[in-house]
Amino acid sequence: MYDSLAHGARAARARIARYVRETPLERSPQLSALTGADVYLKLENFQVTGSFKARGALAKLTTLSAAERALGVVTASSGNHGAAVAYGSSRLGMRCVVYVPDNASPAKVANIKRWGAEVRFHGDDSGLSELKARAVAEETGVPYVSPYNDLAVVHGQGTMALELLAQMPERPDAVIASVGGGGLISGIAGVLKAERPGVEVLGASPAASCVMVESVRRGGIIDQASAATLSDGTAGAVEHGSITFPFCRDLVDEYCLVREDEIKAAMKTIIAEHQMLVEGAAAVPLAAMAHWRDKLRGKRVVLVLCGANVAAETLKAVLA
Repeated sequence: MYDSLAHGARAARARIARYVRETPLERSPQLSALTGADVYLKLENFQVTGSFKARGALAKLTTLSAAERALGVVTASSGNHGAAVAYGSSRLGMRCVVYVPDNASPAKVANIKRWGAEVRFHGDDSGLSELKARAVAEETGVPYVSPYNDLAVVHGQGTMALELLAQMPERPDAVIASVGGGGLISGIAGVLKAERPGVEVLGASPAASCVMVESVRRGGIIDQASAATLSDGTAGAVEHGSITFPFCRDLVDEYCLVREDEIKAAMKTIIAEHQMLVEGAAAVPLAAMAHWRDKLRGKRVVLVLCGANVAAETLKAVLA
């Protein structure tokens, strides 16, 4: 399992290199002092379209045949994946339709439209948007690009871990990433378990929307309502039968759920200490560190800052 995911990530890296950025890995003296760990930040908030999602989207789009590209693509997203698919489609000269939930972040919808995609609203949860987009894809024969439930997408997210290891010759003790549908942490875990087996892979989710974490705890994908969360990039349902479930179950060492006030405080800390923008999902790993303080004290820890796309109104509320 590990080797196949790592091999897929290496192949994806070769395909997408011209379209995505190699994002910085920086040590954070500020967060190290605050947490008692030796903290490094993988800055995917500096990725094209403002999110790691560009990796998975391009990894999938570059596998499509010329005939498939001529049809365009359809996808569903709470925002970041949609922008990534829209960006990739624009680079490859393809038509793109993105279904988003009715409560999608205005900033993220604007980011999708910026890259020329058509946006359609459907449902009050990203899971419902996914069902609609899949149905449209099946009816029309247009290729569907899943936010997470696709091996090519998982391989694309794994390219970030390959980058991280190349940037950090010293072995990290732990890597913490936020968890929604599980594509990001599946890709990270697959690479790390193959290349650096001793590294702990830790997943963090908002308690308000934690379907994958609860599914792992209960032994199968569940249907569970999600409440509003600052971590809108990880919010929503998980498709039944998703390929990411066994990866999240078998490759992730431990999970943590964090409250909304903890996410808010973590966003404020990152913005204040590093003078850079992060969205709620990017702050979730730092929020989780408080729960893991004792086990991570003195260890070399990488926090994945997965995105920077946050609405102005949300940012004002966080900083108030």
